[in-house]
Amino acid sequence: MKSTRAPDARRPARRTPARELFRTRDVVEIVQISRRQLQYWAQTDLIVPSAQTPGGHSRYTFEDLVALKAAKRLIDAGVSVQRIRSSIRALRGILPTVRRPLAELVLVATGDVVLAFRDGTAFDAISGQEWVFEVAQFQREIESWKRSEETPSTPRRPRTVREGRQVRTA
Repeated sequence: MKSTRAPDARRPARRTPARELFRTRDVVEIVQISRRQLQYWAQTDLIVPSAQTPGGHSRYTFEDLVALKAAKRLIDAGVSVQRIRSSIRALRGILPTVRRPLAELVLVATGDVVLAFRDGTAFDAISGQEWVFEVAQFQREIESWKRSEETPSTPRRPRTVREGRQVRTA
């Protein structure tokens, strides 16, 4: 006789392991930034630690480390902290489902421009302007256009061309 219980009821519930948290001194060593820089970024809301101990000590998640490393790489590439801040603010507006752009998106600095990559598309992190388009799709559009041009259409009537005061048929 078959059991009428739901399949999940037969198995013990799985416990999710607690998030691994990193101390400030570990983050400084892993990301290779100064303690002061880490504190400044937290105080100015660039990258805020996800947790705090009851004693008020910052604790960072892996996602926080990814965001910190991304910020450091952008700064090393010559992007100002102010530009990173405005990019984050704009990305949150452009992509409301993205909570932490530095951790959730691939960002690339090209000169003074920060490009964000999502779903195969690259766009300016501040303006949202698309930078890359799918070349294969564009090629298919051109092929379709060529086929439509090759298809014989209804014969064209001669058009009237006016030169000065004379009217003639071409």
